[in-house]
This record gives sequence, C-alpha cells and structure tokens, in this order.
Amino acid sequence: MSLKSWLQRRRQAEEPTSSVPPAPTEQDILASLNRVNAMLSEGNAPPVVTSRVIRIARTINDTLPRLRHLGLGSMESYSVVATATDYLPEAVGGYLRLPREWADTRPIDGYKTSLMVLIDQLELLGATMDQIFDAANRADAQALLAHGMFLESKFGHSGGTDLTLGSPHD
Repeated sequence: MSLKSWLQRRRQAEEPTSSVPPAPTEQDILASLNRVNAMLSEGNAPPVVTSRVIRIARTINDTLPRLRHLGLGSMESYSVVATATDYLPEAVGGYLRLPREWADTRPIDGYKTSLMVLIDQLELLGATMDQIFDAANRADAQALLAHGMFLESKFGHSGGTDLTLGSPHD
C-alpha cells in the first residue's frame, strides 16, 4: 500500500459521514398536510379545529407555488415548510392524543382548556401563513403597479385618450 492511498483512505475515514437530510419537496409538504387531515378525521376533531386547519392548509397550498418570490432560503419559506411538516402536525397531534372530554372541558392553562390552547395556536399559525402569503404576492402586485405606471407614462394623456379613427383621407 502506498503512502498516498493510505492518506486518502485515512482522510475519507475522518470525514463526517452524517449528511443533512434534503429539504422537503412540495410533495412532502402536501403529504404532511394530508396526514394532518387524516389525523383530524381519525381523531374525531371538533369542527372548530377542522375549519382552522383547513384554512391553514389552503393558505399553505396557495403559497407553495410562490415560495420562490420569498427566496427559498428565507425565514418565510422556512416557516411555511415548518408549519406544514412540524408545527401544525405537532399541535393537532398533541391535542388529539388527549381524551376528548378531558381536553375540551378541563382547564390546563389558567381557565383555558386544551381545545382553547389549540385554537389559539391554530389562529397564530393561520395569521402567520396569511402574512407570508401576502408577502409572496406582493412582488407580483408591485410588478403590476410598475407596469401600470410605465403604460401611463408611455400612453397616458392628461385629457383622456381619443381612440377614434379618422378616415385615411382626413
């Protein structure tokens, strides 16, 4: 064995073998949302919970195609992915693991029941996803405004536009 091959093997052995898992794909995110939906059905979640989760999932679905406007490494993009794959499933799962009667009637945080705590969490997630969706759309809205200003400067007239066509002999 040559010294060179020995050094190469030694370097390879010293290199960390743990790799960072790949970022979730759009399909992974949608699958996670589908699992949450299944949890709601199987756990017989109350309509007040189901309606909030559906709203959050709808906003995430609407936001996914626009994540590139936020920058794929941005905090907003991370928040959308984490909400779909971690925050939402954990909140719903924690509630659904509790006996329904107990979760809905026994205070756990001052006067709040587990149901009230979950609703607060879902409201926060929903409001945050709404803000991120708005931010993702602002780039296109700003482009539309800029294009309108361009058109106004190019074709706009202060007295209105007369588009009547005269005869070619006028």
